[in-house]
Amino acid sequence: MDAPVIKKKLGLKDRYAAMTRGLAWDTTYQPMEKVFPFDQYEGIKIHDWDKWEDPFRLTMDAYWKYQGEKEKKLYAVIEAFAQNNGQLGISDARYVNALKLFIQGVTPLEYYAHRGFAHVGRHFTGAGARVAAQMQSIDELRHYQTETHALSHYNKYFNGMHQPTQWFDRVWYLSVPKSFFEDALSGGPFEFLTAVSFSFEYVLTNLLFVPFMSGAAHNGDMSTVTFGFSAQSDESRHMTLGIECIKFMLEQDPANVPIVQKWIDKWFWRGYRLLTLVAMMQDYMLPKRVMSWKESWEMYVEENGGALFRDLARYGIREPKGWKEACEGKDHISHQAWNTFYSYGAAAPFHTWIPKEDELRWLSEKYPDTFDKYYRPRFEHLREEQKAGRRIYNKTLPMLCNTCQIPLLFTEPGDPTKICHRETEYKGEKYHFCSDGCQHVFEDEPEKYVQSWLPVQQIYQGQCFKPGVDPTAEGFDPLLAVLDWYGMNVGRDNFDFEGSEDQKNFATWRGDPAPVSATAAQQGAQS
Repeated sequence: MDAPVIKKKLGLKDRYAAMTRGLAWDTTYQPMEKVFPFDQYEGIKIHDWDKWEDPFRLTMDAYWKYQGEKEKKLYAVIEAFAQNNGQLGISDARYVNALKLFIQGVTPLEYYAHRGFAHVGRHFTGAGARVAAQMQSIDELRHYQTETHALSHYNKYFNGMHQPTQWFDRVWYLSVPKSFFEDALSGGPFEFLTAVSFSFEYVLTNLLFVPFMSGAAHNGDMSTVTFGFSAQSDESRHMTLGIECIKFMLEQDPANVPIVQKWIDKWFWRGYRLLTLVAMMQDYMLPKRVMSWKESWEMYVEENGGALFRDLARYGIREPKGWKEACEGKDHISHQAWNTFYSYGAAAPFHTWIPKEDELRWLSEKYPDTFDKYYRPRFEHLREEQKAGRRIYNKTLPMLCNTCQIPLLFTEPGDPTKICHRETEYKGEKYHFCSDGCQHVFEDEPEKYVQSWLPVQQIYQGQCFKPGVDPTAEGFDPLLAVLDWYGMNVGRDNFDFEGSEDQKNFATWRGDPAPVSATAAQQGAQS
């Protein structure tokens, strides 16, 4: 009787090769360049796709096992949080507005990323890159689902979370993250990976996830902390894909260097502008603060990002354009953004407020060179106006940047007292920008950005009213008509936090002292 032959178990490297390269083949009925046309038209030259290496060497069977274990733990925590009324354990009802901003502006981006990586996973010629992109596509879909499930618990008790997908398509400030990802999705596959995997995931993602998840932990929101940790364990793999993609392109051909540098310049600046929303959240929307935006920027960008670009210098890559201006802006952008949202609070589906005195002191400590000089006097004036029953709501429409789609609220480099405004003429039309960086991005691809869907222009054109609305009717209020088109519950989703339903209900549930009443201005606006 013959002895049974024991097959030797493949090592990790050989098994990964069998489950990626071993599943690929060259086409015969049609040429490869016709089946995979998208990874060539950008000008990136790839000579050997087998040089693509995944340091994790993750295969699909292992992927399902790891993710399944994480899902069980995550949903057990979410269920326990709900059963124990975890929403009553948060520090302050104001904190929930950070979650509103997250589900409105960040969660939809996970779904956009899922679509983008699914597209990339089809159109790369190399099997290793295709497999890595396909698994990240599944990751992003999972993030979208788990974030929605975790935050849906708060939707039962608080306003401003009931239809984030419609708001993402319509509300003025959400066009900022939407335009970022639609810009990336409409690029080629290599530019998409540079935009999302490298510039956003590798260079800037810590500025997004660390403040949100650390802020959640400090404010008693363990449900959000848990989905954050579950997602962040995937982010380490995503960051690796980003740096691998960049180094792979740079090592394949010297001609790729100027193309990659141009993309890094563009997407660093676009990502920096997008993170203005996170800067505002971190400094103003967390009742218990973790660290300031300035401290986060210095740690995760100036130190870590600076080391990264020093490492990439051997390939001929320098720091992105706008690096100096972005580092200067760490002292200003959160204050300028919150001041803007406070003024336009009637048109945003979350609440705003004036920081309390101890919070103003914290901001003074964290921004010793700028806050007391430029921003504290504004907030003190707005607080006095509110106490006098004149809570300020700006009903005029601001000029938007044609690239990042943020209102022109930022100031000139070196002069925080002067609004920055740049202008370009293209084919007889004038276009406006918040910075040199956004102007340069536009001028490099004007045909792309002249098509931008800008909320203010669309409102003025009458595109943001429901069918049948007559703007010429007597007593017509354009703001209320736009908010109705948004799908907002006026007076519940927006206006000032003081006196809001969220504040009153939260105090009642916890048995706290009755909150202060709404200001006369808010009462008048609600009526």
